[in-house]
Amino acid sequence: MPRITYSEQFKRDAVTLYENTDGASINRIAAELGVSRGSLQHWLTRYGTRPRSTKSVSPEGSDRAATGIGKDEKIRELERENHRLREERDILRKAAKYFGRRDDLVSRFRFVDDFRTEYSVKRLCEVLMLNRSSYYKWKSSASRRRERLVADAALGARIRAIFSEHDGCYGAKRITAELNAPGRRGTPLNNRACSPASRASVTVSQRADGAASVQVVNHKRVARIMRCQGISGFTKKRRVRTTVPAPSAPRFPDLVRRNFAADRANRVYVGDITYLPVSGGSTMYLATVIDCYSRRLVGFSIADHMRADLVCDALVMAKNQRGSLDGAVFHSDHGSVYSSSMFRRLCSDFEVRQSMGAVGASADNSLAESFNASMKREVLKDRKSFVNQLSCRREVFRWCVRYNSVRRHSWCGHQAPEVFEAGVSGSLLNVS
Repeated sequence: MPRITYSEQFKRDAVTLYENTDGASINRIAAELGVSRGSLQHWLTRYGTRPRSTKSVSPEGSDRAATGIGKDEKIRELERENHRLREERDILRKAAKYFGRRDDLVSRFRFVDDFRTEYSVKRLCEVLMLNRSSYYKWKSSASRRRERLVADAALGARIRAIFSEHDGCYGAKRITAELNAPGRRGTPLNNRACSPASRASVTVSQRADGAASVQVVNHKRVARIMRCQGISGFTKKRRVRTTVPAPSAPRFPDLVRRNFAADRANRVYVGDITYLPVSGGSTMYLATVIDCYSRRLVGFSIADHMRADLVCDALVMAKNQRGSLDGAVFHSDHGSVYSSSMFRRLCSDFEVRQSMGAVGASADNSLAESFNASMKREVLKDRKSFVNQLSCRREVFRWCVRYNSVRRHSWCGHQAPEVFEAGVSGSLLNVS
């Protein structure tokens, strides 16, 4: 039997007949048209314009029912949305005072915790754009945070004590080294007996054999606590020209070439002169001789003049400290006192080889420049000058002595230069 095909117009007319016949079923219309039910269903899907109900309802009644149901549903939806918006507005109003704090995320967690009985945690986290798991993790760690606050407070007291002990000059790294020094760290504590406050300056961990071991304080933690307390080491620098080269002075080759390191002590030295401002317009001067191996201030001289005697006295002190300077290199700038005949004769007598950097290149003698900057920063602090010459000499002399024996130097692994040379800590820096 040949397959019957229908035109597009026939299909559209069949669909129109079905849609405009009240109470008609697909089977009835298909039988009247002489087509299969599946074919008519396919045409309805393809060409139909509205869904068809199997119940016989008048057009007016159907429209009124659909309109009534749609309005009720829309009203309920609008009421739900209005309730959500009011709730969200109330939550944000109450949370506004929490958002002005430093840590916004922690403030939101705290708000959720304070209002979790008034609103659901799920809804609060949704409005504040938080993960519920993050909130519950924050809540479960509350006891550990309290312990940390107590420990930080106790550690902060120790930091302030060290900061005051060193005249407010130590920064985070030097204070950390002081806290971790064997004399300050103390003996290992027992985990059961120690309180959070007693763990402030040291961290106690349990070894495999059951004994408690002491761990060092991290410098980042010290820096964080110092920031919270508003304390920091001085960083102010002053730049004044003290190098005055003599036009006819002899030039010495640069034997250091900015490599301020030595494989052992008493091999390479650097020196410089820096001015010390005194009230009333007068000025004092400091000449230095620094060992590149340990950064030790081997020789220094303080005077109210900048003649050749100033640098000669510093070199003589270095010779007396070391016993001999035979074969050592002394590096300086092109100041007239370093190229004077008096200083050159002294270097020749001590068998010291002179070295000079380029004219006007401060980086060629940066080690000595750095020493001068640290000295002025830590001695003068916020002052512009010393009260008088006697006070200037006394304060600078005290700092220079403490620099060798007490002040911790980053180059020496945060040990004092004398301790570094003596190798007391057993952790010497490997200088190549």
